[in-house]
Amino acid sequence: MGIAGSTTELKLLADPTRSRIISLIMDSPDGRRLVGSLATELDLRQPTVSHHVKALLGEGLLERRPEGRSVWYSIAPDQADRISQVLHGTPDTEMSDAVLERISQDLAPRFAGTFAAETVARYVRESYTLLSEQSRITRYLPSLTSRFATDRLTALAAASLPRLARTPEVLFVCVQNAGRSQMAAGILRHLAGDRVHVRSAGSAPANAVRSVVVSALDEIGVPIDGEYPKPLTDEVVRAADVVITMGCGDACPVYPGRLYLDWELEDPVGLPLSRVRDIRDDIESRVRGLIPTLKVNP
Repeated sequence: MGIAGSTTELKLLADPTRSRIISLIMDSPDGRRLVGSLATELDLRQPTVSHHVKALLGEGLLERRPEGRSVWYSIAPDQADRISQVLHGTPDTEMSDAVLERISQDLAPRFAGTFAAETVARYVRESYTLLSEQSRITRYLPSLTSRFATDRLTALAAASLPRLARTPEVLFVCVQNAGRSQMAAGILRHLAGDRVHVRSAGSAPANAVRSVVVSALDEIGVPIDGEYPKPLTDEVVRAADVVITMGCGDACPVYPGRLYLDWELEDPVGLPLSRVRDIRDDIESRVRGLIPTLKVNP
């Protein structure tokens, strides 16, 4: 496809509803969706969704496959890579040694007196590997590597401090770190501010926070602040005073001296916004009940 075709793709996918439709189809287990299910998840009328699907179909971005009375829509195979680049940018899974060294050199002075430069460099390389291989993150990988390494090193330093001498630490863990744990972390940060240090992680992280989760939080004025799915690592568990799991089974290591809670919550993946709101409100109620137990000011 030439320049004109690329321009059309950009215009089509710049529309948030059309980009959400494409993303929902790409994220579905079998790579296809019905208009009815898209309308439910987007909380829109079926004719509205049909209008957008028709536009995407007309430009060859989608394929239409009737099965009985149902009509399924999937991404056109020859357009999958181009669509991914338009939506997510050019993949950058390979970072040069020079970039990793630059990140390490920039972080070393920040942790001087706590960790040797060699330790910082090791954490930077490990963090890059974890994000690229476990979370399969491709967009903004250098900056997220820096953030992830910083958070892990900060947690490692916090774990060595006497618990009474530091800010309470709470860790939320779910499977993909793209839904429940992100909502809980966002709400606790919003309500407690810097009186509580909040982290989240996933036992099998996705590559992005679910857009429906971002929308549900935005409705109640809770920012997501550029959060991203992170693999669960040992040091963040060691740093936590409270570890709250949400459907991730026995993936979280257990250390003495920490409070472990398990919140039974429905997974928002694939659910419409109306259902995600219910999960969000349940999480908010639990978070409000948690705050007084952390001995922070209301």
